Amino acid sequence: MTTLTIIASITANINNVELVKSELLKLITPTRAEAGCLQYDLHQDNENAAHFTVVENWGSSELLQAHIENTPFTNFMKVTEGAISEFAVNKMTKIA
Repeated sequence: MTTLTIIASITANINNVELVKSELLKLITPTRAEAGCLQYDLHQDNENAAHFTVVENWGSSELLQAHIENTPFTNFMKVTEGAISEFAVNKMTKIA
């Protein structure tokens, strides 16, 4: 099985840092309990508190897609609409 690694880079609007952080923290427990979630870690930049990185590992792209369609993630997207200035997702495969 090839593990799918996701590196999500999220930058909150300066006035919405605490909202985005709070909503990201709410994702941790339910996401870690999802089928196929091998790792789900949230990081906050030491120099720019508005910048967050999520490092995820999933058992397959299908299991990742189920996560994206799951209620906790769709709720996160609704609640933080307009509060995020940048949201980039890189899908990666470990090669060494």
